Amino acid sequence: MNQHALADVQQDLERAPVIAILRGVTPDSILPVCEALAEAGVQFIEVTMNSPEPLDSIRKAADSFADRGIHVGAGTVLKPTEVDAVAEAGGTYIISPNTNPEVIRRTKALGLVSIPGFLTPSEAFEAVEAGADLLKCFPAGQLGPSYMKDLRAVLPTPVIAVGGVNLDNVQDYLQAGAAGVGVGSALYKPTYSTNKIREDAATFLARATQ
Repeated sequence: MNQHALADVQQDLERAPVIAILRGVTPDSILPVCEALAEAGVQFIEVTMNSPEPLDSIRKAADSFADRGIHVGAGTVLKPTEVDAVAEAGGTYIISPNTNPEVIRRTKALGLVSIPGFLTPSEAFEAVEAGADLLKCFPAGQLGPSYMKDLRAVLPTPVIAVGGVNLDNVQDYLQAGAAGVGVGSALYKPTYSTNKIREDAATFLARATQ
């Protein structure tokens, strides 16, 4: 892993601690959606691999927004071969819902940022041992911010809270020690207009950084 690149990710996450999860986005809609998010101040775009033609969307977003300081990555990555495909498309980070050491090791081998998912401390430490750069607590909403606070007392690796994060609790997660949050349907659905996406993202970032 390029430590300079990782430092950039961590620095930008500190400044704008929201990852926009685009589940269901299409290659035809990815650019206006990313533009709306970028205008709102979002710096992290996650295209989930169970979206239509996700690699095309990742490639378009990376080609158009990487030079503007936007980090484009993939979510719901389950196999090492998917890591290869995301790297080829220009994605710079890999997010998974689970802890798979093979996925983590392949991500690191290709110089991408590794953000595997976990729920239990055992899974978290397994991910750390495999080389994860950050961790994704998922589904965080099932256990709440107090669980995040307990985890941060023992985990050496920054944690992103995903699942159940909304405007009412985002500050609670960040104050409990989360390095950032991943937000899906509260920011994006395929039926949302770009104006709604822009306005909601700006509101979410303002709440997260207040």
